[in-house]
Amino acid sequence: MNRYGIGGSTIEDELKAIKPMAHLAKPIETKEFQERIDKACKLMKAEQVRAVYLHAGTNLYYFTGTRWNSSERMVGAILFADGSLHYIAPEFERGTILDFMQIEGEVHGWQEHESPYVLFINILSDNGVHEGVVLMDEITPFFVIDGILKIQSNLHLENAKPITSGCRIIKSKAEIAIMKTAMDITMEVQKAAARILRVGITAKEVEDFIHEAHKCYGIPSGSYFCIVLFGVDSSFPHGVKAPKRLEANEMVLVDTGCVLHDYISDITRTYVFGEPNEEQTRIWNIEKEAQQAAFQAAQLGVTCDVVDREVRKLIESHGLGPDYNLPGLPHRTGHGIGLDIHEHPYIVRDNATVLKPGMCFSNEPMLCVPGAFGVRLEDHIYMTEQGPQWFTEPAFSIENPFGLA
Repeated sequence: MNRYGIGGSTIEDELKAIKPMAHLAKPIETKEFQERIDKACKLMKAEQVRAVYLHAGTNLYYFTGTRWNSSERMVGAILFADGSLHYIAPEFERGTILDFMQIEGEVHGWQEHESPYVLFINILSDNGVHEGVVLMDEITPFFVIDGILKIQSNLHLENAKPITSGCRIIKSKAEIAIMKTAMDITMEVQKAAARILRVGITAKEVEDFIHEAHKCYGIPSGSYFCIVLFGVDSSFPHGVKAPKRLEANEMVLVDTGCVLHDYISDITRTYVFGEPNEEQTRIWNIEKEAQQAAFQAAQLGVTCDVVDREVRKLIESHGLGPDYNLPGLPHRTGHGIGLDIHEHPYIVRDNATVLKPGMCFSNEPMLCVPGAFGVRLEDHIYMTEQGPQWFTEPAFSIENPFGLA
């Protein structure tokens, strides 16, 4: 193994050396789900909103603790401003819904030949909502919206984002603690992945190792996602159809994460397997500088727009860009993270969202050099009362990405 932890080990040895870490994090307690509902109701009353529909997925889980994947059948819950919950599900799923829910509410079942949309309207009517605005979860499928609109005209369905995101965008201490452990696990997996590299290894071999390594750390589902790119492939932010094998002195990009107690980690490291050349080093150093510029700009009271603009200003000062032009930064500077890998706030131009304590987001101003390579250093920030804090320490240098002595 070289002195900086890139290459020199084996898949077998690295997997054997792993000790579980996932048990260090505690799941969200039931009382926190109730606190979330209370906050949502407070926002609803302030906005004079009488009802919010939460569709199966992360919003339903966030507020009720009910884990349910979206499908072709309507499953969700209506939250009324008084805090009452009314679940909607196929009648044959009633027992499972009751088993999964953490915040109790009345379950309304519909038989396979019946319309869940009529049931939806009847629940609203029985609770005093006969007309006006009803907020719908932003991930609600079109077939649900369409089904409701086709059978009534008194309700105006609008986006529930002000309520759902208004709650979810500020993470609690418990959420941040879970994400910190998940990030720490993925950081250790990143280090191990670097150690197994060798000339000729395939991206698939590295991806499979990363999946198994996450499992060994105590994540039953393994990797939530994994992107491994070598050489010119690294110039494509989210990969290529047929990834190449690793050659000496090539750029290596590894982007991966896992799910711990429903919360997601997401870390990218880029470095060279072998000896970096002058251009690789130059672009890597600009990327490092851009990431630091984003961190320094991400202060309380600053908008997401400002952070993205400061990054582009720095990149353009090095002759890259401008805007989204290549070589340069082809996408936004970052994205929020939590129950979803991409959620609010988005660190992008013209986003006037003000940074506040509890917000969590990625810092990844990737630089792409078409036909050559790309460099993405991705770590996440959580905002505190004192300002930005890293979930994981940023990469040290292109030769020594993990800061080994």
